Amino acid sequence: MPVKFDFEPAEILPFKDKKVLERVRKIRKEDICKHPNKNFKIRVIEDQTAFVFAWALHIVRGIKQALEEGRNHVIILPAPNPQYALVAEIINQLNISCKHVHTFNMDEYADENGVTAPKEWKGGFQYWMWHDFFYRIKPELRMPEKQVHFPSTKNVNYYSKMIEDLGGADICYGGIGWCGHIAFFEPHLGVDYINDIDAYLELGSRIVDLHPITLCQNSLFADAGCSGDISSCPPKAATIGPRDLKNSKLISFWDGFAYGDVSWQRFISRLAAHGPVTPLVPASILQILNSELTLSGSVAEDCKTETGERRIPIEFPKE
Repeated sequence: MPVKFDFEPAEILPFKDKKVLERVRKIRKEDICKHPNKNFKIRVIEDQTAFVFAWALHIVRGIKQALEEGRNHVIILPAPNPQYALVAEIINQLNISCKHVHTFNMDEYADENGVTAPKEWKGGFQYWMWHDFFYRIKPELRMPEKQVHFPSTKNVNYYSKMIEDLGGADICYGGIGWCGHIAFFEPHLGVDYINDIDAYLELGSRIVDLHPITLCQNSLFADAGCSGDISSCPPKAATIGPRDLKNSKLISFWDGFAYGDVSWQRFISRLAAHGPVTPLVPASILQILNSELTLSGSVAEDCKTETGERRIPIEFPKE
């Protein structure tokens, strides 16, 4: 019989209801797509390559459909990753004009004074969005630069209104952060709204302090050297808020971070999708909005409930 060791969740964790945590931890892969809200659709794409291609094609399809319908296409985009180059390549190969596209990035890093990173800083989101995505689109197809937006110190107080002035986003892409955040809208920002989810959904863009768990998450990625160097991650950020998701016609989140059989998104995706709707888990608002959540096969895998399952067993000497 495994030895049980009971303990309370660490104080740093935003959400600490042990019964809920245990329940969502036990959700099996075959049950993860089941949800009572029909406007919240969950699906799993097993193959990682197919997952990435489906994400890229999803973005291109929306751009092409809006072009054919003769209307603007307003997109909220998450942090950069190399796969944006695939989106640009599909656009170029299919010769799809993006002159009707208006993009709003979810967030950008800021220093301790709330001053956002310059476009030229290689650790920032602007630099890599232009490097991996916008500049890779043929100039004759690329959206005008005035239609490419990032939250900044100068515009953050009215960034949400900029999106609303265009009718709200046609689609908001994103992924669930390790602490459950949406963009960089962190769990501690919702403490005063635990009993008023409607008021929480009205919170817009702002400068925020990053949660310690977010700093840990960010330190794993290439723009922070992939070295776990938390000190290399800026302490604040400019970000959109729940209001911008609420005003989007569709929210499409994609969770596919995995390293072999290790995935930090495995548990938090379950908590956000199947736990209570609470500001302490910001991404849980997907459950009550018009949303879809696509998981890679690795993220959808069962959470391991016993420690040491993969270690070589040791026979302790008998006394």
